[in-house]
Amino acid sequence: MIKKIIAATLLIPILSGCHSEENYDTIPSGISNIVTETRTVPLVKEKNTEGLVSILLMPGEEGNKEITEVEFIFDKELSDVFMEASLSTKSPASNSTQKISTETKFSTDAVRFSLTDLAVNDTTALFLNLTASKTMSISSSVKLEEIKLTFEDKDIFKKRIEQTFRPAIEVRAAGQDNCDTYRIPGMVTTKEGTLIAVYDNRYTRSKDLQEHIDVGMSRSTDGGETWEPMQVIMDLGEWGGKPEYLNGVGDPSVLYDPNTHTIWVAALWMHGFDRDQMTWWASQPGMEPSQTGQFLLVKSTDDGKTWSDPINITKQIKNPDWQLLLQGPGKGICMSDGTLVFPAQFKADIGEKAIDGGQFTPHSTIIYSNDAGETWTIGTGAKTNTTEAQVVELSDGSLMLNMRDDRNRKVKDETNGRAVAVTKDLGQTWEEHPTSNSALIEPNCMASLISGNVAVEGTNKNVLFFSNPASKHQRVDMTIKASLDQGNSWPEEYHVLLNEAPGFGYSCMTMVDDQHVGILYEGVKNLYFQKIPVAEILKQ
Repeated sequence: MIKKIIAATLLIPILSGCHSEENYDTIPSGISNIVTETRTVPLVKEKNTEGLVSILLMPGEEGNKEITEVEFIFDKELSDVFMEASLSTKSPASNSTQKISTETKFSTDAVRFSLTDLAVNDTTALFLNLTASKTMSISSSVKLEEIKLTFEDKDIFKKRIEQTFRPAIEVRAAGQDNCDTYRIPGMVTTKEGTLIAVYDNRYTRSKDLQEHIDVGMSRSTDGGETWEPMQVIMDLGEWGGKPEYLNGVGDPSVLYDPNTHTIWVAALWMHGFDRDQMTWWASQPGMEPSQTGQFLLVKSTDDGKTWSDPINITKQIKNPDWQLLLQGPGKGICMSDGTLVFPAQFKADIGEKAIDGGQFTPHSTIIYSNDAGETWTIGTGAKTNTTEAQVVELSDGSLMLNMRDDRNRKVKDETNGRAVAVTKDLGQTWEEHPTSNSALIEPNCMASLISGNVAVEGTNKNVLFFSNPASKHQRVDMTIKASLDQGNSWPEEYHVLLNEAPGFGYSCMTMVDDQHVGILYEGVKNLYFQKIPVAEILKQ
């Protein structure tokens, strides 16, 4: 008899659980429909991120059904995850949202909001807003698994959700340090484990050169959890007697040489001309600063603490007939044999108009040094009408150049995609890669490409990682993708969406260590840093 009672007692929650499963997505009486949506955007530490989840409730014919509790259930205990959560509402009669409940103490895996006087007598929208805690690890994430609404008549609506939220650090915020805009990220990891981030300081507006722009640098010595105050590492001041806005320097690319423990940064300096002109058009053939953009380098031999004066290598690598020569923003590499390689781009007159309508056609290429940066040599153009590129060394020692292609301004069909070429002779000749203009879609924007030796199912393997706005039409959906076969395929299962929101779209990745990919990317006038476990990207 006792055994039967126990069995019956055990059976009750089992049956109850089965019944509960059936109640998911069941619309309660008095409500005609409930629609839920989530957004994939970064949870910036210690800053409120609004509208991460929206719940739209439409009343039934009788209306006035009152909500008494809204609950969001996550996959982990939340005390070290959030510092604040709030619920806002919006009705069709109002264009603004109103905060109706706030929670600041978290001891379980759920965020609960108790409500009063919230009747669904018209279409009503609820929004979840979250602030990530300072103590939330930058490489962690939290997953929303369920939404639960309780009504005054004890009716319950439950919805299963699978939405991952990842923290981010705003390394540079718009307006910070009296700088209007931060753009053009580059990033490397030194053998000390230090992260070196470089970027444009665009002091007065977002406009490209010519303008008052310097190159800024930030360091992190704890894997990206915290960042030191910014240093300005390239500033031409009032060189030649002209104001700072006629001595802009920017579009940086950063390279780390582990053999000499030297960090190199390349940037384009523009002297004179007119601040309302664009360097892309204003620069002219020639070699002197008064004629054409200048290719500058600075270096650090103490892990980024101090930096050299600018080194001008324009005359080493520029053809005087070219309208412009500059680096590919982002980063360069040190090859396995010690050769230093920066991506680059030049504009040459090839006897026909470029896709952008100009006389001079852009070509992606590389520059390289075989003597630890003492002298530099330039390659040939990999493809016409290509611009900002990134380079990696493949397992066979060849170089893969992944290029922004101006054809993609108009091409939005199956031939939209990053241009890709491979060289086995340091850019003297190039071979088009089979994935060129097909595998990696783009809206015509800079992108990042890196390689890393990581564990794949227990075996060390060279993996390529790629990031860009994964869209043919807009700079949205900042995404990291991985290739396990040297860039021949980029399976969708190895895609991780980081930020669906529109932004300026540039990004740069680095292997923080053999288990994490770090990415620095543009929002709108600001720069985000996120740190993603390799295991998460590779679904291990």
